[in-house]
Amino acid sequence: MKRRSKWIVGAAFSALLIGGGTGIALATSAGDDSEKPITGPALEKASAAALAYTGGGEVTDSEVGDEEGYYEVEVTLDNGKQTDVHLDQDFKVLGSETDGADEPNDAD
Repeated sequence: MKRRSKWIVGAAFSALLIGGGTGIALATSAGDDSEKPITGPALEKASAAALAYTGGGEVTDSEVGDEEGYYEVEVTLDNGKQTDVHLDQDFKVLGSETDGADEPNDAD
């Protein structure tokens, strides 16, 4: 193999390794930001259920496909603490987690 051909093959192989590594990094990081907010009538129902459960506050974030339930609604309470309320597909409260609390609260 000529010297120039070896250089071209080596450069192509290096590009493949770098590009492949970048593709893996992009695929991995894409999973970190895949939170999908609740929208439309589902957001209204989920918000109402979460606010009824917390006794008030303000809905500040939401997510579909939460690991603890089908929906997650973040409520900022009047005292400044944030509570994540976990709901099933029928908007029934499964439990909640409050920032700074040691253990999640389970709905009965």
